[in-house]
Amino acid sequence: MTTDLLPKTRELLAQSPFCQDLAEFSAWLAANFYTPVIIHGHLYRLETILPRMRRLRRGAAREVDDLDRAFDLAQGPSSRLKNFRATCRAYKRFLLAMDRLRSVGTQDRFDALRSDYAQHLTELRGLSPSSRQHHAHAVTDFLARALRPGQLLNTLTLVDVERFVVLRSREISRHSLQHVVAYIRAFLRYCHDRGEIGMPLDSIDTPRTYRDELPPRALPWATVQRLIASIDRRSKAGWRDHCILHLMAHYGLRPSEVVTLRLDSIDWDKAVLRVTQCKTRSELLLPLAAQTLQILRRYLAHNRLRAGTVHAELFLRVTCPSGALKRTAIGDIFAKRVQAADLGFHGHYVYRLRHTFAMRLLTRGVGVKVIGDLLGHRNLESTCTYLRLDTEMLRGVAIDVPALDRCQGGRHA
Repeated sequence: MTTDLLPKTRELLAQSPFCQDLAEFSAWLAANFYTPVIIHGHLYRLETILPRMRRLRRGAAREVDDLDRAFDLAQGPSSRLKNFRATCRAYKRFLLAMDRLRSVGTQDRFDALRSDYAQHLTELRGLSPSSRQHHAHAVTDFLARALRPGQLLNTLTLVDVERFVVLRSREISRHSLQHVVAYIRAFLRYCHDRGEIGMPLDSIDTPRTYRDELPPRALPWATVQRLIASIDRRSKAGWRDHCILHLMAHYGLRPSEVVTLRLDSIDWDKAVLRVTQCKTRSELLLPLAAQTLQILRRYLAHNRLRAGTVHAELFLRVTCPSGALKRTAIGDIFAKRVQAADLGFHGHYVYRLRHTFAMRLLTRGVGVKVIGDLLGHRNLESTCTYLRLDTEMLRGVAIDVPALDRCQGGRHA
Protein backbone atom coordinates (compact mmCIF):
# COMPACT_ATOMS: atom_id res chain seq x y z
CA MET A 1 0.00 0.00 0.00
CA THR A 2 2.89 2.40 0.69
CA THR A 3 3.69 2.66 -3.04
CA ASP A 4 0.42 4.60 -3.52
CA LEU A 5 1.19 7.13 -0.80
CA LEU A 6 2.40 10.66 -1.36
CA PRO A 7 6.15 11.30 -0.90
CA LYS A 8 5.47 13.50 2.13
CA THR A 9 3.37 10.69 3.63
CA ARG A 10 6.21 8.18 3.24
CA GLU A 11 8.56 10.70 4.84
CA LEU A 12 6.15 11.09 7.76
CA LEU A 13 6.01 7.32 8.25
CA ALA A 14 9.80 7.06 8.16
CA GLN A 15 10.43 9.79 10.74
CA SER A 16 7.56 9.29 13.19
CA PRO A 17 8.17 7.42 16.46
CA PHE A 18 4.72 5.91 15.90
CA CYS A 19 5.58 4.63 12.43
CA GLN A 20 4.15 1.14 12.99
CA ASP A 21 0.80 2.46 14.26
CA LEU A 22 0.60 4.93 11.41
CA ALA A 23 1.56 2.31 8.82
CA GLU A 24 -1.22 -0.03 9.97
CA PHE A 25 -3.74 2.82 9.93
CA SER A 26 -2.51 3.87 6.49
CA ALA A 27 -2.92 0.37 5.08
CA TRP A 28 -6.48 0.19 6.41
CA LEU A 29 -7.34 3.60 4.94
CA ALA A 30 -5.97 2.58 1.54
CA ALA A 31 -7.86 -0.72 1.64
CA ASN A 32 -11.06 1.23 2.31
CA PHE A 33 -10.53 3.48 -0.73
CA TYR A 34 -9.42 6.68 0.97
CA THR A 35 -7.48 8.89 -1.42
CA PRO A 36 -3.74 9.58 -0.87
CA VAL A 37 -4.44 13.21 0.06
CA ILE A 38 -7.02 12.24 2.69
CA ILE A 39 -4.73 9.48 4.00
CA HIS A 40 -1.91 11.98 4.53
CA GLY A 41 -4.22 14.34 6.42
CA HIS A 42 -5.44 11.58 8.75
CA LEU A 43 -1.90 10.32 9.42
CA TYR A 44 -0.59 13.82 10.05
CA ARG A 45 -3.32 14.58 12.57
CA LEU A 46 -3.09 11.18 14.27
CA GLU A 47 0.68 11.62 14.63
CA THR A 48 0.07 14.79 16.64
CA ILE A 49 -2.58 13.12 18.81
CA LEU A 50 -0.85 9.85 19.74
CA PRO A 51 1.61 11.51 22.18
CA ARG A 52 -1.40 12.82 24.15
CA MET A 53 -2.72 9.30 24.73
CA ARG A 54 -1.71 6.93 27.47
CA ARG A 55 1.31 4.94 26.43
CA LEU A 56 0.22 1.48 25.36
CA ARG A 57 2.25 -1.21 23.69
CA ARG A 58 1.89 -1.49 19.94
CA GLY A 59 -1.17 -3.43 18.87
CA ALA A 60 -2.92 -3.00 22.22
CA ALA A 61 -6.55 -1.99 22.47
CA ARG A 62 -7.46 1.67 22.84
CA GLU A 63 -10.12 2.99 25.14
CA VAL A 64 -12.91 5.16 23.73
CA ASP A 65 -12.71 7.63 26.61
CA ASP A 66 -8.96 8.01 26.17
CA LEU A 67 -9.41 8.65 22.43
CA ASP A 68 -12.10 11.25 23.03
CA ARG A 69 -9.94 13.09 25.56
CA ALA A 70 -6.93 13.10 23.25
CA PHE A 71 -8.92 14.39 20.26
CA ASP A 72 -10.79 17.00 22.30
CA LEU A 73 -9.05 20.17 21.15
CA ALA A 74 -10.01 23.11 23.31
CA GLN A 75 -9.70 25.75 20.62
CA GLY A 76 -8.79 26.37 17.01
CA PRO A 77 -10.38 27.24 13.68
CA SER A 78 -13.63 25.43 12.99
CA SER A 79 -12.15 23.75 9.90
CA ARG A 80 -9.25 22.36 11.95
CA LEU A 81 -11.57 21.03 14.64
CA LYS A 82 -13.76 19.44 11.98
CA ASN A 83 -10.77 17.68 10.40
CA PHE A 84 -9.60 16.30 13.76
CA ARG A 85 -13.09 14.97 14.48
CA ALA A 86 -13.04 13.24 11.09
CA THR A 87 -9.69 11.64 11.92
CA CYS A 88 -11.05 10.49 15.27
CA ARG A 89 -14.02 8.81 13.58
CA ALA A 90 -11.80 7.10 11.00
CA TYR A 91 -9.34 5.92 13.64
CA LYS A 92 -12.17 4.48 15.74
CA ARG A 93 -13.47 2.57 12.72
CA PHE A 94 -9.96 1.23 12.13
CA LEU A 95 -9.61 0.10 15.75
CA LEU A 96 -13.06 -1.45 15.66
CA ALA A 97 -12.20 -3.38 12.49
CA MET A 98 -9.00 -4.60 14.18
CA ASP A 99 -10.95 -5.53 17.35
CA ARG A 100 -8.83 -3.05 19.28
CA LEU A 101 -11.48 -0.57 20.44
CA ARG A 102 -12.52 -0.95 24.05
CA SER A 103 -15.36 0.85 25.77
CA VAL A 104 -14.91 1.18 29.52
CA GLY A 105 -17.65 2.02 31.97
CA THR A 106 -20.49 2.04 29.45
CA GLN A 107 -22.16 -1.19 30.54
CA ASP A 108 -25.34 -1.02 32.58
CA ARG A 109 -27.28 -3.53 34.65
CA PHE A 110 -29.39 -4.71 31.70
CA ASP A 111 -26.55 -5.48 29.27
CA ALA A 112 -26.66 -9.22 29.94
CA LEU A 113 -30.46 -9.30 29.58
CA ARG A 114 -30.37 -7.42 26.29
CA SER A 115 -27.62 -9.70 25.00
CA ASP A 116 -29.60 -12.83 25.89
CA TYR A 117 -32.72 -11.36 24.28
CA ALA A 118 -30.80 -10.58 21.10
CA GLN A 119 -29.64 -14.20 21.01
CA HIS A 120 -33.25 -15.32 21.52
CA LEU A 121 -34.42 -13.19 18.58
CA THR A 122 -31.67 -14.64 16.40
CA GLU A 123 -31.68 -18.32 17.26
CA LEU A 124 -35.30 -19.00 18.24
CA ARG A 125 -37.30 -16.44 16.31
CA GLY A 126 -34.96 -16.19 13.33
CA LEU A 127 -35.43 -12.45 12.83
CA SER A 128 -33.44 -10.53 10.24
CA PRO A 129 -30.67 -8.11 11.36
CA SER A 130 -32.85 -5.08 10.63
CA SER A 131 -35.74 -6.48 12.69
CA ARG A 132 -33.41 -7.27 15.58
CA GLN A 133 -32.11 -3.73 15.42
CA HIS A 134 -35.63 -2.31 15.74
CA HIS A 135 -36.32 -4.61 18.70
CA ALA A 136 -33.06 -3.62 20.38
CA HIS A 137 -33.73 0.09 19.99
CA ALA A 138 -37.24 -0.19 21.44
CA VAL A 139 -36.11 -2.38 24.36
CA THR A 140 -33.20 -0.09 25.26
CA ASP A 141 -35.50 2.93 25.26
CA PHE A 142 -38.09 1.04 27.33
CA LEU A 143 -35.60 -0.03 30.00
CA ALA A 144 -34.16 3.49 30.19
CA ARG A 145 -37.46 5.36 30.57
CA ALA A 146 -40.08 2.94 31.87
CA LEU A 147 -38.11 2.14 35.01
CA ARG A 148 -37.33 4.75 37.62
CA PRO A 149 -33.67 5.18 38.66
CA GLY A 150 -32.66 2.15 40.70
CA GLN A 151 -35.99 0.34 40.18
CA LEU A 152 -35.66 -3.41 39.79
CA LEU A 153 -37.12 -5.10 36.75
CA ASN A 154 -39.18 -7.52 38.85
CA THR A 155 -41.02 -4.56 40.39
CA LEU A 156 -42.25 -3.33 37.00
CA THR A 157 -46.02 -2.79 36.88
CA LEU A 158 -48.66 -2.20 34.24
CA VAL A 159 -48.75 1.43 35.32
CA ASP A 160 -45.06 1.78 34.42
CA VAL A 161 -45.64 0.16 31.03
CA GLU A 162 -48.65 2.34 30.26
CA ARG A 163 -46.77 5.46 31.30
CA PHE A 164 -44.02 4.61 28.81
CA VAL A 165 -46.56 4.00 26.03
CA VAL A 166 -48.18 7.37 26.73
CA LEU A 167 -44.76 9.01 26.64
CA ARG A 168 -43.93 7.46 23.26
CA SER A 169 -47.36 8.38 21.89
CA ARG A 170 -46.39 12.05 22.21
CA GLU A 171 -43.24 11.49 20.17
CA ILE A 172 -44.28 9.27 17.27
CA SER A 173 -47.34 8.58 15.12
CA ARG A 174 -49.96 5.94 15.93
CA HIS A 175 -48.67 3.80 13.06
CA SER A 176 -45.14 3.83 14.51
CA LEU A 177 -46.48 3.29 18.01
CA GLN A 178 -48.09 0.04 16.85
CA HIS A 179 -44.63 -1.34 16.08
CA VAL A 180 -43.18 -0.12 19.39
CA VAL A 181 -45.99 -1.79 21.35
CA ALA A 182 -45.38 -5.04 19.46
CA TYR A 183 -41.66 -4.92 20.33
CA ILE A 184 -42.36 -4.23 24.01
CA ARG A 185 -44.99 -7.01 24.17
CA ALA A 186 -42.50 -9.53 22.81
CA PHE A 187 -39.83 -8.41 25.27
CA LEU A 188 -42.18 -8.58 28.29
CA ARG A 189 -43.35 -12.07 27.31
CA TYR A 190 -39.69 -13.13 27.12
CA CYS A 191 -38.98 -11.62 30.55
CA HIS A 192 -42.01 -13.39 32.08
CA ASP A 193 -41.08 -16.76 30.59
CA ARG A 194 -37.55 -16.32 31.87
CA GLY A 195 -38.71 -15.33 35.36
CA GLU A 196 -37.39 -11.76 35.26
CA ILE A 197 -40.86 -10.40 36.04
CA GLY A 198 -43.44 -12.12 38.22
CA MET A 199 -46.65 -11.34 36.36
CA PRO A 200 -47.49 -11.09 32.64
CA LEU A 201 -47.39 -7.46 31.51
CA ASP A 202 -47.86 -7.88 27.77
CA SER A 203 -51.55 -6.88 27.72
CA ILE A 204 -50.87 -3.47 26.21
CA ASP A 205 -53.54 -1.73 24.17
CA THR A 206 -52.48 -1.11 20.58
CA PRO A 207 -53.51 2.18 18.98
CA ARG A 208 -56.14 1.70 16.30
CA THR A 209 -55.34 2.76 12.76
CA TYR A 210 -57.47 2.80 9.65
CA ARG A 211 -56.56 2.02 6.10
CA ASP A 212 -56.17 5.11 3.92
CA GLU A 213 -56.82 7.44 6.86
CA LEU A 214 -53.84 9.65 6.02
CA PRO A 215 -54.00 12.35 3.34
CA PRO A 216 -52.26 11.85 -0.03
CA ARG A 217 -48.49 11.90 0.22
CA ALA A 218 -47.84 12.70 -3.42
CA LEU A 219 -46.30 16.04 -4.26
CA PRO A 220 -47.53 18.23 -7.11
CA TRP A 221 -45.60 17.29 -10.22
CA ALA A 222 -44.61 20.91 -10.79
CA THR A 223 -43.04 20.96 -7.31
CA VAL A 224 -41.00 17.84 -8.06
CA GLN A 225 -39.76 19.39 -11.29
CA ARG A 226 -38.72 22.55 -9.47
CA LEU A 227 -36.91 20.46 -6.87
CA ILE A 228 -34.87 18.60 -9.48
CA ALA A 229 -34.17 21.77 -11.47
CA SER A 230 -32.97 23.58 -8.33
CA ILE A 231 -29.96 21.28 -7.90
CA ASP A 232 -26.70 23.05 -8.71
CA ARG A 233 -25.05 20.58 -11.05
CA ARG A 234 -21.77 22.48 -10.85
CA SER A 235 -21.36 21.36 -7.23
CA LYS A 236 -19.38 18.27 -6.29
CA ALA A 237 -22.42 16.01 -5.93
CA GLY A 238 -24.76 17.99 -8.19
CA TRP A 239 -24.90 15.68 -11.20
CA ARG A 240 -25.17 12.59 -9.01
CA ASP A 241 -28.05 13.97 -6.91
CA HIS A 242 -29.83 15.34 -9.98
CA CYS A 243 -29.66 11.93 -11.65
CA ILE A 244 -30.82 10.04 -8.53
CA LEU A 245 -33.88 12.22 -7.93
CA HIS A 246 -34.76 12.17 -11.63
CA LEU A 247 -34.77 8.36 -11.67
CA MET A 248 -36.86 8.14 -8.51
CA ALA A 249 -39.41 10.71 -9.67
CA HIS A 250 -39.78 9.43 -13.24
CA TYR A 251 -39.44 5.68 -12.60
CA GLY A 252 -40.54 5.21 -8.97
CA LEU A 253 -37.38 3.47 -7.78
CA ARG A 254 -36.85 2.60 -4.14
CA PRO A 255 -33.70 3.89 -2.37
CA SER A 256 -32.48 0.29 -2.08
CA GLU A 257 -32.92 -0.14 -5.84
CA VAL A 258 -31.07 3.09 -6.62
CA VAL A 259 -27.96 2.11 -4.66
CA THR A 260 -27.78 -1.33 -6.34
CA LEU A 261 -27.73 0.10 -9.87
CA ARG A 262 -24.47 -0.68 -11.65
CA LEU A 263 -22.69 0.73 -14.64
CA ASP A 264 -23.79 -2.28 -16.65
CA SER A 265 -27.44 -1.85 -15.57
CA ILE A 266 -27.93 0.48 -18.53
CA ASP A 267 -28.39 -1.06 -21.97
CA TRP A 268 -27.52 1.90 -24.17
CA ASP A 269 -28.36 0.14 -27.44
CA LYS A 270 -31.88 -0.85 -26.33
CA ALA A 271 -32.38 2.21 -24.08
CA VAL A 272 -33.35 0.00 -21.13
CA LEU A 273 -32.55 0.17 -17.42
CA ARG A 274 -32.29 -3.16 -15.59
CA VAL A 275 -33.50 -2.84 -11.99
CA THR A 276 -33.31 -5.56 -9.36
CA GLN A 277 -36.43 -5.14 -7.20
CA CYS A 278 -35.43 -6.01 -3.66
CA LYS A 279 -38.86 -6.94 -2.29
CA THR A 280 -40.09 -9.16 -5.12
CA ARG A 281 -36.55 -10.33 -5.91
CA SER A 282 -37.28 -9.98 -9.57
CA GLU A 283 -35.69 -8.07 -12.40
CA LEU A 284 -37.56 -5.18 -14.00
CA LEU A 285 -36.66 -3.75 -17.40
CA LEU A 286 -37.61 -0.10 -17.70
CA PRO A 287 -37.52 1.69 -21.08
CA LEU A 288 -35.54 4.90 -20.79
CA ALA A 289 -36.78 8.14 -22.30
CA ALA A 290 -34.45 10.24 -24.41
CA GLN A 291 -34.26 12.87 -21.67
CA THR A 292 -33.21 10.26 -19.12
CA LEU A 293 -30.54 8.86 -21.43
CA GLN A 294 -29.14 12.34 -21.88
CA ILE A 295 -29.07 12.95 -18.12
CA LEU A 296 -27.29 9.62 -17.53
CA ARG A 297 -24.71 10.35 -20.23
CA ARG A 298 -23.98 13.80 -18.82
CA TYR A 299 -23.71 12.40 -15.29
CA LEU A 300 -21.22 9.78 -16.44
CA ALA A 301 -19.18 12.31 -18.41
CA HIS A 302 -19.12 15.06 -15.78
CA ASN A 303 -18.86 12.98 -12.62
CA ARG A 304 -19.00 9.19 -12.50
CA LEU A 305 -16.31 8.17 -15.00
CA ARG A 306 -13.73 10.25 -13.14
CA ALA A 307 -14.02 7.80 -10.22
CA GLY A 308 -12.82 4.91 -12.39
CA THR A 309 -14.15 1.37 -12.49
CA VAL A 310 -12.88 0.08 -9.14
CA HIS A 311 -16.50 0.17 -7.99
CA ALA A 312 -19.18 -1.19 -10.29
CA GLU A 313 -22.05 0.78 -8.74
CA LEU A 314 -23.55 3.63 -10.72
CA PHE A 315 -23.73 6.06 -7.79
CA LEU A 316 -20.79 6.55 -5.42
CA ARG A 317 -19.92 8.62 -2.40
CA VAL A 318 -18.29 11.96 -3.16
CA THR A 319 -16.29 12.03 0.11
CA CYS A 320 -13.79 9.58 1.51
CA PRO A 321 -13.93 6.69 1.84
CA SER A 322 -15.07 6.20 -1.72
CA GLY A 323 -17.50 3.44 -2.48
CA ALA A 324 -21.15 2.70 -3.08
CA LEU A 325 -23.87 4.72 -1.42
CA LYS A 326 -25.90 3.19 1.40
CA ARG A 327 -29.67 3.06 1.21
CA THR A 328 -30.04 5.62 4.00
CA ALA A 329 -27.93 8.12 2.05
CA ILE A 330 -30.70 8.54 -0.53
CA GLY A 331 -33.04 9.92 2.11
CA ASP A 332 -30.31 12.31 3.28
CA ILE A 333 -29.79 13.52 -0.29
CA PHE A 334 -33.50 14.17 -0.73
CA ALA A 335 -33.82 16.05 2.58
CA LYS A 336 -30.75 18.14 1.78
CA ARG A 337 -32.03 19.14 -1.66
CA VAL A 338 -35.53 19.91 -0.36
CA GLN A 339 -34.08 22.19 2.30
CA ALA A 340 -31.82 23.94 -0.20
CA ALA A 341 -34.67 24.43 -2.70
CA ASP A 342 -36.93 25.98 0.00
CA LEU A 343 -40.13 24.87 -1.71
CA GLY A 344 -42.28 25.27 1.37
CA PHE A 345 -43.41 21.70 2.02
CA HIS A 346 -42.71 19.53 5.05
CA GLY A 347 -42.20 15.83 5.60
CA HIS A 348 -38.87 15.47 3.91
CA TYR A 349 -38.87 11.74 3.31
CA VAL A 350 -37.74 10.39 -0.02
CA TYR A 351 -40.69 7.99 -0.50
CA ARG A 352 -42.82 10.99 -1.40
CA LEU A 353 -41.25 10.70 -4.86
CA ARG A 354 -42.63 7.15 -5.22
CA HIS A 355 -46.06 8.34 -4.12
CA THR A 356 -45.85 11.12 -6.69
CA PHE A 357 -44.86 8.65 -9.39
CA ALA A 358 -47.79 6.35 -8.55
CA MET A 359 -50.38 9.15 -8.45
CA ARG A 360 -49.07 10.58 -11.72
CA LEU A 361 -49.61 7.24 -13.43
CA LEU A 362 -53.09 6.94 -11.93
CA THR A 363 -54.15 10.37 -13.18
CA ARG A 364 -52.98 9.34 -16.65
CA GLY A 365 -55.29 6.33 -16.67
CA VAL A 366 -52.77 3.58 -15.88
CA GLY A 367 -54.34 0.58 -14.13
CA VAL A 368 -53.59 -0.22 -10.50
CA LYS A 369 -52.13 -3.64 -11.40
CA VAL A 370 -49.62 -2.08 -13.79
CA ILE A 371 -48.69 0.55 -11.22
CA GLY A 372 -48.12 -2.18 -8.64
CA ASP A 373 -45.90 -4.12 -11.04
CA LEU A 374 -43.79 -1.03 -11.70
CA LEU A 375 -43.51 -0.30 -7.97
CA GLY A 376 -42.53 -3.89 -7.24
CA HIS A 377 -45.53 -4.84 -5.07
CA ARG A 378 -46.70 -8.41 -4.52
CA ASN A 379 -50.33 -7.45 -3.86
CA LEU A 380 -52.67 -4.60 -4.70
CA GLU A 381 -53.16 -3.59 -1.06
CA SER A 382 -49.59 -2.33 -0.97
CA THR A 383 -50.20 -0.32 -4.14
CA CYS A 384 -53.39 1.23 -2.79
CA THR A 385 -51.36 2.75 0.04
CA TYR A 386 -49.72 4.95 -2.58
CA LEU A 387 -53.04 5.86 -4.20
CA ARG A 388 -54.84 7.61 -1.38
CA LEU A 389 -57.84 9.75 -2.16
CA ASP A 390 -56.96 12.95 -3.96
CA THR A 391 -59.48 15.76 -3.39
CA GLU A 392 -58.76 17.31 -6.78
CA MET A 393 -59.55 14.01 -8.51
CA LEU A 394 -62.73 13.73 -6.40
CA ARG A 395 -63.92 17.12 -7.65
CA GLY A 396 -63.51 15.89 -11.20
CA VAL A 397 -66.04 13.08 -10.74
CA ALA A 398 -68.54 14.97 -8.60
CA ILE A 399 -72.14 15.07 -9.86
CA ASP A 400 -73.95 18.36 -9.95
CA VAL A 401 -76.94 18.51 -7.61
CA PRO A 402 -79.93 20.32 -9.14
CA ALA A 403 -81.18 23.32 -7.22
CA LEU A 404 -84.22 22.72 -5.04
CA ASP A 405 -87.13 25.13 -5.35
CA ARG A 406 -88.23 26.56 -2.09
CA CYS A 407 -91.59 28.09 -1.30
CA GLN A 408 -91.33 31.39 0.39
CA GLY A 409 -92.25 30.95 4.04
CA GLY A 410 -93.24 27.30 3.53
CA ARG A 411 -91.75 23.86 3.21
CA HIS A 412 -89.60 22.49 0.42
CA ALA A 413 -91.64 21.43 -2.57
